[in-house]
Amino acid sequence: MEEIKILVVDDEERLRKLVHDFLTKREYSVLEASNGLEAMDIFTRNKDIKLIILDVMMPEMDGWDTAAEIRRISNVPIMMLTAKTSEADELKGFKLGIDEYVTKPFSPKVLVARVEAILRRTSGNEGSNILEVGGITMDLAAHTVTIDGDMIDLSFKEYELLNFFLENKGVALSREKILDHVWNYDYFGDARTIDTHVKKLRSKMGQKGDLIKTVWGMGYKFEE
Repeated sequence: MEEIKILVVDDEERLRKLVHDFLTKREYSVLEASNGLEAMDIFTRNKDIKLIILDVMMPEMDGWDTAAEIRRISNVPIMMLTAKTSEADELKGFKLGIDEYVTKPFSPKVLVARVEAILRRTSGNEGSNILEVGGITMDLAAHTVTIDGDMIDLSFKEYELLNFFLENKGVALSREKILDHVWNYDYFGDARTIDTHVKKLRSKMGQKGDLIKTVWGMGYKFEE
């Protein structure tokens, strides 16, 4: 079985050990860092890391700055692990390209389930590996998107949103249904978080972004 590397970044050694133990029981290879600077050093030396679990409040470089640095060079999925629970913090994280937002205290078993959900969705999809709609081509195996032949750079959640829209073209999708599918587990934040992701996705898609229609009072619909 292919080794799957996960980087756990938190200044609390006890918490890192807890997450490490639960993940290694599932046969994941776990790397650890106690702050953002150490995390960046490890990440740049290990290009095959599949997921980063990242705390917010850390010395040297906090989680926000670390996430921003990572996003400049990679779209690796990031799970933010923090005691902060305000909507403003959640939106800040999602604008930085955070894929999951887990608040402390948390259930280790639920955390592992969310990790497995992200990894399962980034490792490939069932059925055809190519999805083409309206000049948009998604290579599900390579996890890439091209629009009229030009590749665009999407975060994990933006990619998953676009995939969900294309697979359900012509269908009006509620924000709750999008959250349930794309986030995969119960999400206790504001469903309007979807609006932030859709806005960024539309912007990156250029003129093709107009194909994602707003269904007022409900959600969105992809329509050629």
